[in-house]
Amino acid sequence: MWLPIQIDEQRPEPLYHQIEVQLRGLILSGQLKEGTLLPSIRELAVSLKCSAITVRRVYQDLENEALIRTRQGMGTFVAGIDTMALDEHRLEQVKEKLIRAINVGLELGFAIMEIEQLFKELVEQKTVDLKGGSL
Repeated sequence: MWLPIQIDEQRPEPLYHQIEVQLRGLILSGQLKEGTLLPSIRELAVSLKCSAITVRRVYQDLENEALIRTRQGMGTFVAGIDTMALDEHRLEQVKEKLIRAINVGLELGFAIMEIEQLFKELVEQKTVDLKGGSL
C-alpha cells in the first residue's frame, strides 16, 4: 500500500516526527479508514528511504495513541477512532492554518484589527458564495 507521505530532509524536524505527523493526519482526517492494513515496517521504510527503526518508532508511538494496532502475524491496521478525537483533529488543523495566516498578515505589516476585518469580509463572502451554490 502506498501512503502519501513526503519527507523533507531540509526541515529541522526528525524524520520519525515528519512521518508520524503525516500518518496521524491521514488517520484522523479519515483518509485511512478503520481496518486499513498499513505497509509493514520494512515496506514503509524502503518506500520512504529511511531506516526500519524510524518507522518502528512511528508505529509504536501511534499504537500508544491507540490510532493503530498490530496483530501478530497479520500486520498493522488503522484502529477505530472516536468522533471526539476526529473533531479535535479538525479543530486543531483549522486553528493551525488560521494562526499561520495571521502570522503572514503580521509579517506583511497589517494590524490585528485589519486582519480581523479582512477575515470577517472573507467569511461573509464565503457565506454568500455557499448560499449561491458555489464553493
